[in-house]
Amino acid sequence: MTGRSGATGSGSAPASGNAPASGGTTVPGGATASVSAAVSGSAAAANDKPVSRWAKRRRNASARREAAAKRESTFRESVRRGETLELFGSHRDSFEQRYHLTRRGKVKRLAQISRIARQFDILNGLTPVKMRLMIEALGPTFVKVGQILSMRSEILPQPFCDELAKLRADADPMPYQTVLDTLSHEYGRPISDIFAHIDAEPLGSASLAQVHRARLVTGEDVAVKVQRPGVREVMAQDVSIMRTIAKAAAKFVPSAQVVDLSGVVEELWDTFESETDFLVEARNLAEFKRFCADYKYMDCPKPYMELCTEHVVVMDYIEGISVSHPERLVKAGYDLKEIGTKLVDNYATQVLDDGFFHADPHPGNIIISGGQIVLIDLGMTGRLNARTRAVLRDMIFAVAKQDSPALADGLLRFAGGEAAPEDYPSLLADLDVIVKEFGEVDLADLDIAAFLTALTSMAQRHGIEVPSTVTTVGRALVTLEGLLDEFIPDVNMIEIISQHIAASKTPSQAVKDEIGKLGIEGHKALHGLLAAASEAKVASRMLTRGQLRVNVEMVGSEEPMRLLSDMVNRLTMALIVVGLFVGSSIVYFAGMKPIIFGIPVVGFMGYVVAFILSAWIVFDIYFKGRRSKRR
Repeated sequence: MTGRSGATGSGSAPASGNAPASGGTTVPGGATASVSAAVSGSAAAANDKPVSRWAKRRRNASARREAAAKRESTFRESVRRGETLELFGSHRDSFEQRYHLTRRGKVKRLAQISRIARQFDILNGLTPVKMRLMIEALGPTFVKVGQILSMRSEILPQPFCDELAKLRADADPMPYQTVLDTLSHEYGRPISDIFAHIDAEPLGSASLAQVHRARLVTGEDVAVKVQRPGVREVMAQDVSIMRTIAKAAAKFVPSAQVVDLSGVVEELWDTFESETDFLVEARNLAEFKRFCADYKYMDCPKPYMELCTEHVVVMDYIEGISVSHPERLVKAGYDLKEIGTKLVDNYATQVLDDGFFHADPHPGNIIISGGQIVLIDLGMTGRLNARTRAVLRDMIFAVAKQDSPALADGLLRFAGGEAAPEDYPSLLADLDVIVKEFGEVDLADLDIAAFLTALTSMAQRHGIEVPSTVTTVGRALVTLEGLLDEFIPDVNMIEIISQHIAASKTPSQAVKDEIGKLGIEGHKALHGLLAAASEAKVASRMLTRGQLRVNVEMVGSEEPMRLLSDMVNRLTMALIVVGLFVGSSIVYFAGMKPIIFGIPVVGFMGYVVAFILSAWIVFDIYFKGRRSKRR
């Protein structure tokens, strides 16, 4: 906020020089003698008297008590406000306090969600249109989830994905006055000091924000992206509800069998938080602008960092043709195949060479302007370190060469030391199935979405945790592949990426890398031989002393051993049942007393126990058989 110059402070002097002060007495010459001066004088005189040691101690003790009471009052006030003091003194508000979430608000939101779900009658099924309308009614959190699902044809049928893709731009615009009020609140000054004009009609309206064309007072033509008021609080409320549901569901559904629900919710919130902090997007734009400087055919809008806030981004306005309008591009004289080839090749550079990439390359975020491919909306980006990029390169080559061991090696490098060596044969067998299914088709016909889904599912089964950044790359590649299939079908993405990797190394660099690899592998092999010789020496010494023992483990024998154990248990129970029936019959014919229902009590009890055990065996066989069929 700008301060008003010349504001009167609380300690300003009176306008008239001879006006008497409050509580003072006027003396000749216009001087003012204060009553408090006399009081302070007498107090000073009193202080000149000697003070006893006990009086000083009482004063000090009283001061300490007052300080302690003040500290306790401050602590109680901080507790009342919900603040907590960390180990090293920094204050931290909880998630609920930061976004002003209350239990009452959660219950109210849950009631709203259930009311909307009943309104769309989800119990009787959902059509694609009904699902899209329901997600729009549920708010920005569910719209973002819907946008993610629209890229996952392996989860939802294609008609649903096609309909959910409309969630990208078909959000209701917020009122123009709300945009102006938000800008005024963000800048803390009249917006006429910054903008000469702001178009009332938005360029686009999404679930998180709205974009308007504007002109700065300095004359630049800009696009202003304004976040919807309260959208982060609504998202935080929904995520808090999702966390509660995920925590409850985790008690009944083991995460290893389906999916780590808590991890998914946390990853979702991380995405929401970064996307709703527009300063992150502004920094991404600035970094990507520097990346594009080396490529004449690539560009992105320049952000005006001094005008960007947490809820507002101001960037260059770029007018062009979206790649979703290929007929307009052809009419303007552009070559679609050249656009697709350069787009994929540059995207391979972003992912595999630079490690900083646009994570949501859908058609609405790619426009062609002035002979350049312009990427906009960098709210979603990804980063890959050098090790992950190297593994990705090797795995893409392995797909192109249909090399199962190389794929397995890449997955194990992701897992580090977590993958058990005894799982390697079954891992290779599963990868052989995937390579046989996807590797025999031509690269042009490769369904990368289905391939990545099969690969990640298989990795999860073997306990290999694929980094979330790699999952982000997979989603982005699926989105890019869908764009190419729909608008530029003559361009093959996998083939271009493989060529990019091959061309990214000069012959001398390739020889250097190969020599380096040989050196590293030779170093490992030498140390392995030395370690094996040392182990052999120990084994031979134990053998000569009769101390050598061999532990044999049959890989993959767990399931047969479990089945054998079940068979032995059932056989044992069956023998017990037969024994009880035979024994009870002998007692019956012996006529032992006492008798119940015409049968000796001992025999009757034997029959009851035998019947219960028989029923248990039958039910155990039936239910375990059904479980094995489901597996």
